[in-house]
Amino acid sequence: MRKQQNFKWNTLSLGTCYYPEHWDERLWKEDLERMLANGIQTIRIGEFAWSKVEPREGEFTFDFFDRFLEVAAQTEIKVIFGTPTATPPAWLTNAYPEVLNCRMDGVKFRHGMRRHYNYNSPVYQKFCKRIVEKFGEHYARHPSVVGWQIDNEMNCEVDEFYSESDTLAFREFLKEKYKTLEALNQAWGAVFWNQEYTGWEEVYVPRTTIHNSTNPHQTLDYIRFVSDSAVKFCKMQSDILRKYVKPGDFITTNGMFQNLDNHRMTDEALDVYTYDSYPNFAYCLCEDPKHSQNLNDRRWSDKLTEVRSICPHFGIMEQQSGANGWNTRMEAPAPKPGQMMLWAMQSIAHGADYVSFFRWRTCTFGTEIYWHGILDYDNRDNRKLAEVKRIYDRVQAIQETAGAENQAAVAVVKDYSNIWDAKVDVWHQRLAWSSEEEIFLASQVNHTPMDYVYLLDSTEVEELTRYRVLIYPHGLILSERKAALLKAYVEEGGCLILGARTGQKDENGKCVMMPMPGLLAEVTGSDVWEFTFVGPADDKVNMNWNGILLDTGIFNDILEPIGSNAKVLAEYAGNYYKGQPALIENPYGNGKVLHFGGTFTQENVKALLEYVGVLKPYCDILELPKDCEITAKEKEGRTYIFVLNYVEEPQEIFIKRAVKDMDTKEQVQGKICLGAYETKVYEL
Repeated sequence: MRKQQNFKWNTLSLGTCYYPEHWDERLWKEDLERMLANGIQTIRIGEFAWSKVEPREGEFTFDFFDRFLEVAAQTEIKVIFGTPTATPPAWLTNAYPEVLNCRMDGVKFRHGMRRHYNYNSPVYQKFCKRIVEKFGEHYARHPSVVGWQIDNEMNCEVDEFYSESDTLAFREFLKEKYKTLEALNQAWGAVFWNQEYTGWEEVYVPRTTIHNSTNPHQTLDYIRFVSDSAVKFCKMQSDILRKYVKPGDFITTNGMFQNLDNHRMTDEALDVYTYDSYPNFAYCLCEDPKHSQNLNDRRWSDKLTEVRSICPHFGIMEQQSGANGWNTRMEAPAPKPGQMMLWAMQSIAHGADYVSFFRWRTCTFGTEIYWHGILDYDNRDNRKLAEVKRIYDRVQAIQETAGAENQAAVAVVKDYSNIWDAKVDVWHQRLAWSSEEEIFLASQVNHTPMDYVYLLDSTEVEELTRYRVLIYPHGLILSERKAALLKAYVEEGGCLILGARTGQKDENGKCVMMPMPGLLAEVTGSDVWEFTFVGPADDKVNMNWNGILLDTGIFNDILEPIGSNAKVLAEYAGNYYKGQPALIENPYGNGKVLHFGGTFTQENVKALLEYVGVLKPYCDILELPKDCEITAKEKEGRTYIFVLNYVEEPQEIFIKRAVKDMDTKEQVQGKICLGAYETKVYEL
C-alpha cells in the first residue's frame, strides 16, 4: 500500500511565482501588498537564483534574500523557497564542463539555457549538496518560509542524458540489477546482431547508430536508469533540507515530465506534489484548435487526473495567467476573460488545494519576455488582476471543499514499464497513445469521471477495489505480480476490461512464447490466435455487438474463448477475420473480465461503460451538454459537483433536483445558463 502523503493544505489558497532578482527593490513591498490585496497569500522564489547566494565558487552571501525575506515578514506573505539547481551558474559550467548534459552523439549542451546539467556528475552533485545545504541552513528557519521546492520541473526541456558521467553511472545501475554480464546479455537479447558484451567497459548509454535504432531492451533499462537518477537527485536534496525545515513546512517539486517515476519520487523524497498547468498551450499559433479532436484546454483535465494518481491532494505551482511564449517559440494569444477562472477551477475540481499563478509580472528581459504574468510590462492594474481577485472570492465561497476526495467509479490502469516501453516500441506507442486519448475523450463527453491507478511495487488489491471498473488498455508488459493483482481484483468482484496485445512481453520487453493474454489467460477465458494492424488499404473494421456496429480501432487481436463459461459478446464484421470473436466476457470469482481484441475508440468505450453500468453516474442529478465537464468530490458525507463550461458560447444545464449553489448558498433546480467559460459548484 502506498504511504499517505505527508502534507495537505487544510484550506484552499492562492499564490504566485515571484522573482525579486528581476525587479528593483523599491517594487518589492508594493508588489507583495498588491498581491495580498487581491487574495494572493503565498509566493515562490529562488529556483533560478544560485548566483544570488554563491556569485563565485565558494563565496557565499545571503544579503539579497535576507533583505527580501524581511519585506515578506513585514507584509506577512508566505514563501515557498526553491533550490536553485535547475540553472547552474556560468562560473560552475565554465570551470567544470563535465557537469553538462550531452546529446546522444556526445556534443555538450552549453551554458545559456536551463536544465543543461546531468544528474550523475559527481562534481555537480558536490556543488548541489553544498548550495542546498547553505540555502536550508540559512533560510529554512525564517518564519515567512512555509515550504521548499526542489529544483524546477525535473526532466523538463530534456529527459535523456548522454554524458560520460551517465555512462559510468549506467554501468553501476546495471551491475546492481543484473550482477553479471551473462545475465545482462540474456535480458537484453544481446545475441541478436552480435551485440554481446564481454566487459562492463563495453556498455554505454544509447549512442548514435544507423537510423538511431537501438536495442529496445537496453533502451527500456536506460529509461529506468534516467528515472532512477532523477529520483536520487531529488532525494539527495530532500535529505539535506529535512535537517533544517521547521515542523509543518513541506518539501515538494513541480512536474510532471517523462522518463520519471513521479510516484516513487513523491514517496521517497517529497511531502506533497505540485504540477504546472498551462492549458493555453492548446491555443498556440502552431495548433489548430478549431479543428482539434482532443478537447483543447479541457485536455488538461487528463493531465490533472494523472497528477491526482501521484498525489490525491496536490498543488499547482504554476497556473496559466497570461499568454505563453518565448522569444524563440510557443507564440500564443492571451487567455480570454474568464479563462483564468476556468483553468483555476479546473485544477481545483481535479484535486488542487493550492493554486499559484505564473507569474506576478511579465519579465521585461530574457528568453521568457512573452510568457505573460498577471501584470504586464506596464505594471498597471488590469483585467487579469481583477480576475485573480474574483478567483479569490470564489475560493472563499467553496472553502469547505478543501481536502475533499475526488470520486470515480472507473479507472484506467497504468504502469511505468508499459509507459516506457511505448517510448521504445512504436507498435506499442501507436496503440497506447490512440486508446488512452479516446478513453479520456469518451469519459469527458459522456460525463463519466475517471481516475488513473498505477500498478506499483507497493500497490495492493485494496487500492484497485475502490473502482467498480478498471480498463487496462494495452498491458503488453505483464509480470507475475501485476497479473496476480488484477486477478485478485476480479476475484473480489471487480470488472476488468482488457484491450489488444495484453501479455505480449516480459519486464525486459522481450516477447514471451505463450499465447496472449499470457499470464491473464486464466481470468479472461480467452486466447489470441492471430493479430494485425488495420492497414491503410483496409476499410474500418467494426464489431457486431447485438446488432450494433462499433469501430474496433487500429489494431485487432482475433480472439477465441477457451473457458467453459466464456461468452462471445461481439464478432468482427469485416476484414479476413469477419465472424471471429472481437469481445469475450468471462466470469471469474465474484467479478468478470471483458477481453476486447481492438483498440479503444470513443464509441466502443461508451458502449463498454454502458454495458458494465458506470456510464453517466450523475445523470439522475443533472444533464449537461458535451462542452461542459463534470467532476465530483466527497467530504464528511457531503458531495460536491463541479461543472465547467469550456466554450465561449453560453451552455444550458438542467438540474433535476434541488442542490445548493456554493456561490449564492441558495437552493437551485431546473434550467441554469452558464455564461462563457463559467463554472459552478453545487452541494448535493
